[in-house]
Amino acid sequence: MVFELDKYSVSIIKELNNFSDSKDEIPFYEKEYLPESICFLSNKFGIRIFEKGIEINSAIIVNGFGATSLHERSQVFYENQILICCGDSVFCLDIPALILKWKTKVDEITAFQIFKLDDGYVVHGELEITKINKEGDILWQNSGRDIFITPEGKNDFEIKDSYIQAKDWDHQIYKWNFDGEEIK
Repeated sequence: MVFELDKYSVSIIKELNNFSDSKDEIPFYEKEYLPESICFLSNKFGIRIFEKGIEINSAIIVNGFGATSLHERSQVFYENQILICCGDSVFCLDIPALILKWKTKVDEITAFQIFKLDDGYVVHGELEITKINKEGDILWQNSGRDIFITPEGKNDFEIKDSYIQAKDWDHQIYKWNFDGEEIK
């Protein structure tokens, strides 16, 4: 995926290599944000920054747990940073330096997608809906009876004008206001 931001092009790819325990097998990136233990790495996203067609920086973020897909809502850009779901966490990197500002675990399994709100971000996870602030601190988390995805995988999560709605595997609907309080 390629995103155009002011004078930069940001390319994000899902690295498909099955890296083993060796860092030597990871393709070259200027910066590497790897977990301490690299025995199970299901999520590997490469980020490359280009200015006028020339690569000026690159980073790889790697995380185990879950299996985040790369799609239009798996990342969000705000001001001079990218927030990207990767495994059970959200990574926040500065653009164009790609310095890791923070990393927050937002779900026990997988963070599917992230949305910008006025005062922070909401993350649709497999087991939890999580609101974080701009510094990556968790403001609230809510779970349901089952995973927050339906068998069809459609319309599972929405942000409305005044509330957040999620559906679980059994099609039960959950609604919360932006402060995380359940709406009956």
